[in-house]
Amino acid sequence: PFHSFPCLYFFPRSFSQATLKAPKKAKRRAGGGEGSSNVFSMFEQSQIQEYKEAFTIIDQNRDGIISKDDLRDVLASMGQLNVKNEELEAMIKEASGPINFTVFLTMFGEKLKGADPEDVIVSAFKVLDPEGTGFIKKQFLEELLTTQCDRFSAEEMKNLWAAFPPDVAGNVDYKNICYVITHGEEKEE
Repeated sequence: PFHSFPCLYFFPRSFSQATLKAPKKAKRRAGGGEGSSNVFSMFEQSQIQEYKEAFTIIDQNRDGIISKDDLRDVLASMGQLNVKNEELEAMIKEASGPINFTVFLTMFGEKLKGADPEDVIVSAFKVLDPEGTGFIKKQFLEELLTTQCDRFSAEEMKNLWAAFPPDVAGNVDYKNICYVITHGEEKEE
């Protein structure tokens, strides 16, 4: 599915306090209901622009709809050459209909509103924490985010560490990161 792009899923491209607070704003603006009549009201303008850029990259044939062929082409450009038709069809079926920009944005809005449970995201991070400590070394996480997938810049890393400072031993509490991703604010101590 769309969340199979881990770097994009865990960490929005422009990692800032405004990005981290988006899920809370989305819930408030949507009135706490299951959906919003205007998905664009769920996001800051800068976030909408980022999603538009991502949509444009995925919409390889520029027809305004993300198709199975578009997904195959963009995955191939990322080095994933042998994606099965069934996998592509499953991605397309995540949407309620043709994936235009509004549907694409709605799909991400649903993710931000907690459609993926916190425990699913924590489980993904646990792959990086074989001892089950609840922490990842800052140096290891920084190396991953600056050398893999959609690489973070020095400024984006600075924003990440400002939002989630490591402890004195250099450990990052990934459970807190997961909580903020799904709830939009830090847990009350």
